[in-house]
Amino acid sequence: MSSTLETKILPVKPESISFENAGTTLTITDPETKQNLEYAADILRNTHHAVGFPSETVYGLGASSLSSESVKSIYAAKNRPADNPLISHVSSIDQLKRKLMVPGQEIPEIYAPLIEKFWPGPLTILLPMPENVHDSPISQLVTSGQPTFAVRMPQNPVARALIYISDLPLAAPSANASTRPSPTTAAHVYHDLKGRIPLILDGGPSDVGLESTVVDGLCDPPMLLRPGGISLEQIKQAGGPRWQNIVVAKKTAGKLEPVRTPGMKYRHYSPTARVVLFNNCGDGKEKVKAYLEQNNLQNKKVALLKTRRFAPANDISPLISYDGTLGTSGDEIQRNLFSALRALDAEEYDYILIEGVDETAEGLAIMNRLSKAASETING
Repeated sequence: MSSTLETKILPVKPESISFENAGTTLTITDPETKQNLEYAADILRNTHHAVGFPSETVYGLGASSLSSESVKSIYAAKNRPADNPLISHVSSIDQLKRKLMVPGQEIPEIYAPLIEKFWPGPLTILLPMPENVHDSPISQLVTSGQPTFAVRMPQNPVARALIYISDLPLAAPSANASTRPSPTTAAHVYHDLKGRIPLILDGGPSDVGLESTVVDGLCDPPMLLRPGGISLEQIKQAGGPRWQNIVVAKKTAGKLEPVRTPGMKYRHYSPTARVVLFNNCGDGKEKVKAYLEQNNLQNKKVALLKTRRFAPANDISPLISYDGTLGTSGDEIQRNLFSALRALDAEEYDYILIEGVDETAEGLAIMNRLSKAASETING
């Protein structure tokens, strides 16, 4: 794959896009948005290149789930391990059935209440592959040889319109270089993938800021494979009796284990700086100060990112040169997390010290990402 592509950034207006009739009718009122979406769809249909686009979770890097050559362009652009499966994104239930499922296949009934409540939105479900995987239209590079495939319907109108216009289900991981913090703006994508992809659609910052929640309803009890934009509590509340005993999968797959969903095996979300996570450390004064002194960080550039309980940096240690906050609500923290890590990386901080949160509601997904970004965790 060429590493010298010209990477264009083209603007789109999400507010000019609307869907009706269960996602089968699309209206775009802004001519420039329509033109740029059609240009992106042409790239997806007529080349094997991937394109960057906004979703409500993070920015995605999309290419056709039906073409192995197109999927290879995603792995190449990201330098992503090939045994890390991809999520396919659809614009409607109709498209899911037409493009990804074999004749006679139905969506398992267990997913019905979750689809009703959370689609379109940041929820990914696992569906079974046919017994003979070669009967499936999905590239085996998308599933990494798994007997299941992952699919979601994004809520962001730009993402959904791109999928609709191209009429291609898009395999789309986050549009960052592998292991780096996920991108929540077009500028983040450009920073990581300039010269590797031909186009980024700029639809403004992502709303949720963390990737989708991934659930597996094909096993009993069902499993939460990756916490994300929909919380465990929301799944239980909306899912009815069959989702009450949902089991939370371990955060990381073993070296020889197959990876059932993105984010389970490799180092993720990591800036260049060393990230240190402080968990249950009260106001931070004792544990953070001790860490700084024990590791002789007098000549290092150190940043602090607080959430709910930490004292101001001035009250903790003069060695901290940046005092920032991710917010106090779960929504704020998850929306700001990746962009804060990227901003501090751009300022060439050596250490980023982060206050953890309780693993309830949005906190489960936040701590999942933080624990993977961190080089070490200090427990109170």
